[in-house]
Amino acid sequence: MNKQRHVSETPATQFLRRHHVAFEGYPYEYIEHGGALEAARQLGVDPHRVAKTLIMEDENAHPLIILMHGDREVSTKNLARQISAKKVAPCHPEIAEKHSGYRVGGTSPFATRHTMPVWVQTTLMDYPVIYLNGGRRGYLISIEPRVLVDLLGATPVDVALRKP
Repeated sequence: MNKQRHVSETPATQFLRRHHVAFEGYPYEYIEHGGALEAARQLGVDPHRVAKTLIMEDENAHPLIILMHGDREVSTKNLARQISAKKVAPCHPEIAEKHSGYRVGGTSPFATRHTMPVWVQTTLMDYPVIYLNGGRRGYLISIEPRVLVDLLGATPVDVALRKP
């Protein structure tokens, strides 16, 4: 992968350790607006196995988390339909940071400031290991995807769109 750099604990990694979840950390050079595709490129992993953590909200401004393949987009229309909402839209970055407690680009689904329902693209569950943000810009962790269901109560949904 890449040369290891020391990364101090984050609320996400502390949460995983408290729950005795095995994970590995992968620091990389954070590039503004590089996203999951840039992280996957630097780490030499398939971007389809990198889950981006997106904070969205429904028509009542109730926040939610959706985990999506790094090389796909979320169909907000299909997501709304599957979670029985009238509409779903991405939160503005400052609102997302308020809900999660993480900076955009470093959002982890673990140990968020506010508890939110978690949805996961069903096909991410097909992999033995996926990569997602470890709670800091420039830091991914690898975990078994079942941890999302076991610890966060994540609900699988099929809402992936190919990137244009």
